[in-house]
Amino acid sequence: MARKNYSEEFRRQAVDLYESTAGATVRGMAEDLGIERGTLRHWLDLYGTGRKTAADGTLTRSPLKPQHLPEASGPGGQDETPEARIARLEAENAALRSEQAKLVVERDILRSAAKYFAGGDELVSRFQFVADHQHAFEVKRLCELVQIERSSFYAWQAAAPTRGARAASDAELAQRIREVHREDNTMGAPRITAELNDGVPEAQRVNHKRVARVMRQEQIRGYQRRRKVRTTIPEPADAKVPDLIGRDFTAAAPNQRYVGDITYLPIADGSNLYLATVIDCHSRRLVGWALADHMRTELVVNALKEAAATRGSLAGSIFHTDHGSVYTSKEFANLCAALGVTQSMGAVGTSADNSLAEAFNATFKREVLQDASCWPDETTCRRQAFRWLTRYNTRRRHSWCRHMSPVAYEALTAATLPSAA
Repeated sequence: MARKNYSEEFRRQAVDLYESTAGATVRGMAEDLGIERGTLRHWLDLYGTGRKTAADGTLTRSPLKPQHLPEASGPGGQDETPEARIARLEAENAALRSEQAKLVVERDILRSAAKYFAGGDELVSRFQFVADHQHAFEVKRLCELVQIERSSFYAWQAAAPTRGARAASDAELAQRIREVHREDNTMGAPRITAELNDGVPEAQRVNHKRVARVMRQEQIRGYQRRRKVRTTIPEPADAKVPDLIGRDFTAAAPNQRYVGDITYLPIADGSNLYLATVIDCHSRRLVGWALADHMRTELVVNALKEAAATRGSLAGSIFHTDHGSVYTSKEFANLCAALGVTQSMGAVGTSADNSLAEAFNATFKREVLQDASCWPDETTCRRQAFRWLTRYNTRRRHSWCRHMSPVAYEALTAATLPSAA
């Protein structure tokens, strides 16, 4: 079920993300956020600054509010006309494309040379040696020198067209894989296969084993990193809360079981932001989250209220967490009771009892931070978190969801679930 009402903070964050993302389009950003294009345009009219970041990283005038900004200056100075600036940028773009094509050709040549002289498949290398030198020397003599049968060489040579067609097909597939991987470098072979096969007729689909093979050959891999982070601050609770999940993080339908946790987001200056989440066990959808510079109960309260706004009602659902002090507080217990939510908690000091939420936090920080150990500043952290967390629901393919996004998975299962009596 899609949201109908959005907070002012969400709207302003969406506008800020559009204006700060290099080369962002209204259509692409609206799809990432799961909203209509007209809605995002309306928010830009209300909250936009009139500027946006171009694909080359420069700050330029937004086409949505051209009347509010002075003429952008370029290398030519304040007096550079729009026509001159466009011509200059097109020339620079053409030069960059030419240089890129040249670099790609040089790379392929060097790679082919390295593979040939390094050996690789020893038998194929010997066949190739004979083929490359057969016009200079007698084939019989060459085969004797490299210890292969002439009939085997001729059979290998006769199969050259088939190998060439297969190589060309693999090269075309590798290019498609690169395009998908360029959009999200955290994708591995299963998610890339699902992306390539999305909406494609059965006869034209590509096998995941072939995708994995081509990715190995082209050295394309999804980003992988694991970290251990302890974020729970336990506090004895007045009331004992049972474990109603028992490490069974499944649900027959949406809005039945949720898990949540808090994780810290390190900033370069030594400070931290804190993220609280509410995740549906049925679809792995992030139905509620809150980000702040503190770990007070207000943080998890806001996340659960956001989940209630997304679903319309949480009555009758279970919310499973660890024994963090904010989750055992009376204020949070009162909110759960008011919303009709039943609390559930795992054992103290056992992260496996809330592994779904822990895994979500690890995936978020791994895919956003990658090789970095922290965010450079709070503004960047908030922007990147907002983009990934909203895109997670609408665009990111999840293995649990049959390699669909959580929102698409909920829509599919809603059509197959029996209607309520």
